[in-house]
Amino acid sequence: MASVLLPHPLTGRPFTSPVAPGTGWPGDTADAGTPVATTPDAVARLAATASRAELDAAVTLCRACPRLVAWREDVATTKRAAFADQPYWGRPVASFGDPDATALVVGLAPAAHGANRTGRMFTGDRSGDWLYSALHRAGFASQPHATHAGDGLELTGLRIIAPVHCAPPDNKPTTLEKATCAHWLDRDLQLSGTKVRAVMALGSIAWDAVLGSARRLAWGVPRPKPRFGHGAEATLTRPDGAPVRLVGCYHVSQQNTFTGRLTEPMLDAAIDRLKA
Repeated sequence: MASVLLPHPLTGRPFTSPVAPGTGWPGDTADAGTPVATTPDAVARLAATASRAELDAAVTLCRACPRLVAWREDVATTKRAAFADQPYWGRPVASFGDPDATALVVGLAPAAHGANRTGRMFTGDRSGDWLYSALHRAGFASQPHATHAGDGLELTGLRIIAPVHCAPPDNKPTTLEKATCAHWLDRDLQLSGTKVRAVMALGSIAWDAVLGSARRLAWGVPRPKPRFGHGAEATLTRPDGAPVRLVGCYHVSQQNTFTGRLTEPMLDAAIDRLKA
């Protein structure tokens, strides 16, 4: 771990890259006493009984996937030139938003120089600019921009979760990495399950991850398996019998937004279905 201290862009407080737990990074709830999962079995064991606060803290210290640990920390120390004067979070990124949310947005994984740098989901890159602007227009986000953890952004009625919590090389987690992180996802969905009424999956990986998690949690899932597509919709059934609307949306990646495959009206329409 690098020993160089650099100031946080908003608070000015100095941090190493990656950031050590319990050192005051905005939103960091982990500390020296937070358990660290170093194997898939440890992830499963910790996730199984974690409270919301315990889950969010434990996720950020997970070291169960060696390839992802090496990549996220290498990115945090080598950095992008534009951010060379900033500390990088360089740890797994916890879910973010309202703990009592009735709507969930499921992404893919932190971006190497976005959430892996800032420490918060969809923060510090153009994908986040698109998503939070749309969430603000829909009334879910307190502001349309997301620059860094600690910038005042709050979500109401909505929580953002992910199938993978570490930045993966080439944005492509392996099957084993997704399976390991699925324990965190299952617990996140389980803790949200008594309230959630709608879920928006950003891309096919998120769509498949939600369906897989729902099955493992004994939710009702239609057969044959619902197919992902922008605007696709399926109805899941919670164990208490309540329906949950699953909505498909193209990911807010630059490959989609720059090419026009995903437009602001398309994104707004998908998010509006979280409120219906």
